[in-house]
Amino acid sequence: MADMRAFQDAVTGWATGGPDGSARDLAERLGVRTAVLLEGLSDLAAVEALAARRGRNLSAEGVCVVPMGGAMSVGRYAGLLGPPGLGLRLTGLCDEGEKGFYERGLTRSQAPLQDIYVCTADLEDELIRALGTAGVEEILRAEGDFRAWQSFQRQPAQHGRPRHQQVRRFLGTKKGRKIRYGRLLVNALAPDRTPPPLDGLLASL
Repeated sequence: MADMRAFQDAVTGWATGGPDGSARDLAERLGVRTAVLLEGLSDLAAVEALAARRGRNLSAEGVCVVPMGGAMSVGRYAGLLGPPGLGLRLTGLCDEGEKGFYERGLTRSQAPLQDIYVCTADLEDELIRALGTAGVEEILRAEGDFRAWQSFQRQPAQHGRPRHQQVRRFLGTKKGRKIRYGRLLVNALAPDRTPPPLDGLLASL
């Protein structure tokens, strides 16, 4: 895992203007064959949690999961990691509203579009629908966040909003909360309730 993290770090440095040598050397040494392009760290947490639940060691399989810090970076990462760069197979997970960034980025890098899995709104939305709001509230209670959740619901801006939307917004109100709950929500899923985009992504690797 540490070596693949080093490759992730090298790719991030390369994407932000650094040299490419370290990323190229590590890709060859680790046998990296696939890069999974994700918008952010909460998606990374969910993908890694599901892989672990299914007994997958993505690093050992030559799969690097890359959080890009936003969908607008996909063109840059696809160019570096795909056919024009390291020649890796590209796949990924994105929000419905960001699909256009992925399509343009992969088209420019000559990578197939069918390997991108699209969430209806975002991954948190998919996970909340899979668990149901009552299921998410049980996790909030177990994690000691239920009182904060109740206070959030009493805010004027939340009055009249569907419970599903309230939960989704709550998960994004504190730094790091989406990342933590990305793992927790995935680990609480029944085996047959994995959201289709997340399930499809793991099955494709």
